This record gives sequence, C-alpha cells and structure tokens, in this order.
Amino acid sequence: MTALAASAARAEPRVRVLDVLFFSVLFTTTFEKVHWSIGGAVGISDVLTFLFLVVFLVKERQRPLPQTSAIVLGFFVLFVLVYLFSSFDVTSAQGTHQFAKGMVKVVLHFLFLIAAVAYLARGGEELFRRSLVWFTAGFAANAAYGILELLAARAGFNLDNLVLNPLTRGAAKINIYGAVNGQHIYRPNALTGDPNHLGVMLIVPVLMLTPVYLRLERGHPRKWRLAALLAFLLLTLLATLSRSGLLGLGVGILVLLLPYRRYVLTRELLAPLAVLAALLAAVVASQWHFFSVVIKSRVQTGGSDTSAHFAVYNFIPQILHSQPVFGLGLNTFSLYYEAATGKTNWGPHSFWVAVTVESGVAGLVAWLVFLRYVYLRLRAGRHLGRLLDRAGDALGARIRPLAWGMTAALTGTIAANFFYLTMQFYYFYVFLAFALALPIVFARRGREALG
Repeated sequence: MTALAASAARAEPRVRVLDVLFFSVLFTTTFEKVHWSIGGAVGISDVLTFLFLVVFLVKERQRPLPQTSAIVLGFFVLFVLVYLFSSFDVTSAQGTHQFAKGMVKVVLHFLFLIAAVAYLARGGEELFRRSLVWFTAGFAANAAYGILELLAARAGFNLDNLVLNPLTRGAAKINIYGAVNGQHIYRPNALTGDPNHLGVMLIVPVLMLTPVYLRLERGHPRKWRLAALLAFLLLTLLATLSRSGLLGLGVGILVLLLPYRRYVLTRELLAPLAVLAALLAAVVASQWHFFSVVIKSRVQTGGSDTSAHFAVYNFIPQILHSQPVFGLGLNTFSLYYEAATGKTNWGPHSFWVAVTVESGVAGLVAWLVFLRYVYLRLRAGRHLGRLLDRAGDALGARIRPLAWGMTAALTGTIAANFFYLTMQFYYFYVFLAFALALPIVFARRGREALG
C-alpha cells in the first residue's frame, strides 16, 4: 500500500511555487489597470515579477544559464550602459525621478526575460505548452473584460467602479472617444490603460496562434475552440477602434501570407471570418448612421489626433542635432515635450520616437541589433519545425506554425509601435521570452529527428 501511494505521488504533477508565480506573471502581464499608488504606480505585474525573480534566484541560482539567456544578459548590460550615459544630460530633479522610474522598469523587464528564457528551457516541452496557455488565457480574460466593460457602458454604468476601483482605489473607466447625436462612442480599454494598448497587445495572440490553428488537423478537438478564441480576440481588437492595432495586424498578415497563402480560400479561415463579418454587419446595420460616423472619423488622417502622432517625429532631428549619441535620457521625453510645447502629460506616442529621442543613435542601434537577434532565434525555430516535418514528427506541425506566428506578431508589433508604444510593457518581454526559448525547448526533438 505504501509503495502504491509512493508511486501515485510520483505520478502526480508537483505544484511548484515557481510555476505558480510564473503562470501568474504570464496571466496578468497585460493588466495595466491593476496597480496601486505606492511611491508611484506599482502594478500587479511588478509585484509578481519581483516575487518570481526572488524565488528563481534562490532556487535556481546554482544552475547555469542557457546560452540564449547569457546573450540576453549581454544585451541587458549594453542597454544599461547606453541609458546610464544618456542620464548625463538629465539635470532636473523631475528628470532624475523619471529616469529612475524608467531604469527600474528596464531592470525588471530584462531580468525577467533572462530568467524566463532559462526557466522555459529547463522546464521542457510541457512547461512551455502550459505557459503559452496561461499567456493566452490572460489576453482572453482581458478581452472578455473589455467586451463586458463596453456592454456595461452602453447600459449606463461603469464596470470598473464595481470590479476594479474598490481593489485599486483608483478611478478607472472606459475610454469615451466622442459622441454622435448625444450618444457616446465608447472604446474599451479593458484592463489596459488605453484602448490603443489593448488593440496593439491583441495582435500578439491573434497573429501568433492563427498559423497553429490553420495547421491543426480537421476534427482535432481544439481546432474550433481555437477558432472561436481567435475570432473573439479579433472582435475585441476591432472594438478598440485602434488604427495602430489594425496597422500591426495588417503587417503581420502580410508576413503570414507568404507561408500560408494556400489557406486563404479554405473553410478553416473563411468560416470563422464569415461568422464574425455577419455579426459585425448586423451590429453596424442596427445603427448605421452612428457607426458610419465613427468609422469615417477613424479612417480620416487629417485630424488633430493623427497630426500629433506624426508631429512627434519632428523632435527626432532636433534632438539628434543637439544630443545625437545618447539622447535626452531614458523616460524623459514628456518633460522635453512640455518644455517645447507647454502641454503636460504627453508621451512620445511612438516607441521608436521614444528610443531615438531618449537614448539617441546608440539606443536605436542597440534595439535594432537586439531585435535582429530575436528574429534569428525565430528563424532557428522555423528551421527546427521544418526538420521535424521532414522527419515525420507531428510536433513539426506545431513548432513551425508557432514560429511563423511569432515572427508575424513581432513584425506587427514593431510596425504598430511606430504610432504607439507597447514594446516597453511587460507583455512584450513575456512574448520575447517565448520567442527566444522556442528553439531551445524543442532542440532535443530536432537532434532526435536528425538521427
């Protein structure tokens, strides 16, 4: 009986504190609104990431880092040096405060990335799969909250007041874009800080998982569940009215068209899109004038909001003329913008403007080199999937599409961040961890396929 119990205990998956913390970070990584004012805005992802890093350091400190984590550590040192050199031009107390806040985020993000890649590499295929499920579930939960938030707003009450604000002591609410004949135009921001954040974030699961869905065999139990999830995430993305999100989605689709063009006219792709289109058509037809005004306002490019997104690019030559190498200092764009225009609380509205203005040519080159490394690892993942396909390993039909989906999601996010900035948020570093860990986790299967 004792031997039987011991055998059963060995068969039971052990609940590890690190797993719980890791999955918690992945699930909440897009929950920007869940934060507290403690010497600044401290988000739930900050707290969970810090706890994960502490426990990881205690429990895993004696195990060597995989080569990929060591290379990311090298990039981390490079970025820290660039940002420290950029701080030499920061002279005001407010500028120093902003710089310190930015550095704390950079340190947490990169330390998490280094640890997450190592943790996924050590955990193997099962941990990678479970982690990806938790990451996706976080997006789905955020999107579901966004749709409920939208329905609640149209019914006349603020869902955040009921669910979120008692927890955070904040004053979160849905974004109001404007009004048509006295009727508010609502843009759900869900648990993120901005509807554009939500729209750009959602292109990651949509683009990442679409090739996986297309390659699933007909009759696979998860195929239509995944189709429903992707359609729901796409619906939420459209509800945000985010032009940056649509730009990133479009660029990502162009990336996927080359390897998956044969699926364009298949039932797998057209059936969910047809259902989604019918639903949208019914909603738009029910209030045609309202939606026609909304759509027209988002399509036009001559408005003040659009002009502001383009106007920030005018600061690049000004800063490169005065501080070309290291820029103004990390996280200080808003201070410079206020001094130049008199407008307060206005960010760069472009990740690439922020990088160039705040860290100069050195920071821009560092980011380009780092992203090139991520693309090289994704290419290694696609090559690994191709090897497994040729060897007849069914896992190849999962790895190669996932690597292509990640390539499209990365490219789409880069494009969207020309007019918004989400590449400095936690979710992007979590995504990078999956992209970098993919070829390591499944490398053994590739070696077995080769013989």
